Amino acid sequence: MKRKTVFGLLLLSCTALVAGVVVLEKTSSYPASSQVNPQAPAQTRQVIEIAAPPEKVWQLLSQVNHWSAWQPDIQSPRLNGPLQVGTSFDWHTGGLRIHSTLHTVEPLTRLGWSGAAFGSFAVHNWTLTPLPNGHTRVRVDEGMEGWLVQLLRPVFQRGLDSSIALWLNRLQQAAEKP
Repeated sequence: MKRKTVFGLLLLSCTALVAGVVVLEKTSSYPASSQVNPQAPAQTRQVIEIAAPPEKVWQLLSQVNHWSAWQPDIQSPRLNGPLQVGTSFDWHTGGLRIHSTLHTVEPLTRLGWSGAAFGSFAVHNWTLTPLPNGHTRVRVDEGMEGWLVQLLRPVFQRGLDSSIALWLNRLQQAAEKP
């Protein structure tokens, strides 16, 4: 085959791929929900006990603009209004810009949001439970879906599991500081 023909086929293939991705991004819609979809291709539930009262854990978790102080994998978090249901926030992690919207705000107890990023949509829920010893049980439930998550399910599952474990570990370190 001639070089021009190979180049032309490569260019045509790349153009078709880009067009396909654009169509998928424009036509994908995700239902607004505060619940993790039990059919989501990637999902996790993780729990940790933090040796700090719920007030301290809530303070760290609910101050979105300061997440990067204890979670350095997050850059430029910005809450676009008061901490209440319906308020959006923007943040960067893993090279992606994520636009999320709060769906649950129950001070000292529950915080949840959902958001979309290229080829994916996630529902993320945090539940804080006070324990008799003054500690806090923190449970995180997250589900991810979308065409890219479906296509690369094992990659997204591993990334989700390790990301949430890291969030919990760093939240614990920050909350347990004297």
